[in-house]
Amino acid sequence: MADPTARPDPELLAALRREYGDAGLAEDDVDPDPWALWRRWFDEVAAAGVHEPNAMVVATVDPDGAPSARMVLLKGVAAERPDDGFTFFTNTGSRKGRALDREPRCALLFPWHPLERQVRVEGTAHPLAPEQVAAYFASRPRGAQVGAWASPQSAVVAGRAELDRRYREAEERFAGGDVPVPPAWGGYRVQPASFEFWQGRPGRMHDRLRYLRTSAGWEVARLAP
Repeated sequence: MADPTARPDPELLAALRREYGDAGLAEDDVDPDPWALWRRWFDEVAAAGVHEPNAMVVATVDPDGAPSARMVLLKGVAAERPDDGFTFFTNTGSRKGRALDREPRCALLFPWHPLERQVRVEGTAHPLAPEQVAAYFASRPRGAQVGAWASPQSAVVAGRAELDRRYREAEERFAGGDVPVPPAWGGYRVQPASFEFWQGRPGRMHDRLRYLRTSAGWEVARLAP
């Protein structure tokens, strides 16, 4: 049995590297609209068979200034101003929900490692309208709908048995009928203020192109790796 107190071998960690260089990212090869590039990359990632290409990290800041990050699934994309943004759903009473209520500025990260790519997004989260939340909730599998009622997301619970009990109670409560949207369940649209497209290159000389939203449109600049 492995020693649970053993620390990772620093020499092994230092040796965990690979050379990048499957592709490049040049200014004259990208669209002036970051949404067009994001969609192209997403389509290529999905076509490559990457597991859950819509998985993204959402980073928030708690009211006390502590940062927090977690993985969620992207559930919608809209690029029509002024309502452009990336959409996801969650328990609004969770840690991220409470954080976004106090500080809606947040960051997203799409970690598409198999294609040596990342996309970073910084922007502001806007709560979705109740009808949008209801429409998506109705499309979820029934088990996920029940789970949304059973789980007090981010709260401390006594153990797995408590979660199982809460799930059984929710199943019994809604047996034979539709599962309504829980009061503490909603969604957000993160409207980007900036995009950064990262492409791995040899020698750690990676390509980084940043799109910054300005009053005149999107401004593109190259960042040093």
